[in-house]
Amino acid sequence: MDLKELEKECSSCKKCPLYEGRNNVVFGQGNENASILFIGEGPGEQEDLSGVPFVGKSGQLFDKMLEAVELTRDEIYIANIIKCRPPGNRNPKPEEAKICIDYLYSQIDLIKPTIIVCLGKVASEYIIHDDFKITAERGQWSQKGNCHYIATYHPSYLLRSPNKKAEAWLDFKEIKHADKFLNKEDGSN
Repeated sequence: MDLKELEKECSSCKKCPLYEGRNNVVFGQGNENASILFIGEGPGEQEDLSGVPFVGKSGQLFDKMLEAVELTRDEIYIANIIKCRPPGNRNPKPEEAKICIDYLYSQIDLIKPTIIVCLGKVASEYIIHDDFKITAERGQWSQKGNCHYIATYHPSYLLRSPNKKAEAWLDFKEIKHADKFLNKEDGSN
């Protein structure tokens, strides 16, 4: 299976009630051979309307953060824990995430990133460890197998708490610096 086949399968998913309110499945976007995979929690309103991750106000901030460390969406891949928008942009319920996260795991298996960046507490709890404390543990590297993990604040949180942008900036500099040493064997990215 490749990403296109997985996306097609995901687009017809009706495994949880979230499918009933979606406009679009927000599968993911970016370089299928990316060394860096960014993971958010789930799509918001603008993402649901467009089918593209991180396109609303938080996505605009995310793009600026990428640009500041000389990364582009063409170099990375962006995905979410869940692929359908929860009502009112609430956090995914554990049962929704449990059902949907297999799509994300398949994306990780197909992309084979060397760096996974969790954006926010929710993504960090599902990907790094279940009692992740974003304020205490953000910016710290961990490793599972050949993949290196780091978390930073979610861009939507930074819009609500602009005083945390300096910390996120340090995290993004760390991510860019680490990529120089963690390129994939095939030389992509």
